[in-house]
Amino acid sequence: MIRLIRKTTESAITVEIENGPVKSDYRAAINTPAAFLSHMIEHIVWRSGINIAVNVELDKFFLSHVVCEDLGQTLGRALARHAETSAARGYGDACAVIDEAKAHCAISLEERSYFDLDASFTLPEVVEGMASEDLKVFLDGFAQGARATVHVDIKKGENAHHIWEAAFRAFGSAVGIAFAHDEKRADMTAGVAGKIEYIFEEEH
Repeated sequence: MIRLIRKTTESAITVEIENGPVKSDYRAAINTPAAFLSHMIEHIVWRSGINIAVNVELDKFFLSHVVCEDLGQTLGRALARHAETSAARGYGDACAVIDEAKAHCAISLEERSYFDLDASFTLPEVVEGMASEDLKVFLDGFAQGARATVHVDIKKGENAHHIWEAAFRAFGSAVGIAFAHDEKRADMTAGVAGKIEYIFEEEH
């Protein structure tokens, strides 16, 4: 199991990563101050097959943007460490639907932090009391923390809840594929560069 704690003057965020199968009480381990964000993390766990425990403690103020960004970065960094220690496949993509909504997500782990969200229509500004902008911030934070390229394409949808549920279902499935164990790819990135090494040479 990997445990990562991120502390600032604003919050303390703990993320724990453990291989599946998903525990029957996995919902109890997801604790954020935003119910819909917790619901989206629930989809990541269920679709990825990875046990992800999250706990967010705030110093005083609940700032949705800050919580989403910081939690996304922490989860991304924890999963990146998981990939390093367990030999991950390094790339994956998936499509997901719920009723009228459909989305696609692709992830590549090659130390290139980039996030892009594309929709063929104007996304609703608010969903279940959360700003859609903050859900984008969570995914962008994940890309930064994991040093990953993440593309999310929302193909269709009418109901705000369904739109984001489809997006996070696709994201969770892509996470499950990208972070799946593959011994042949130990220490390798998803690109043909293979293993990346940084060598510092300093003179004093």
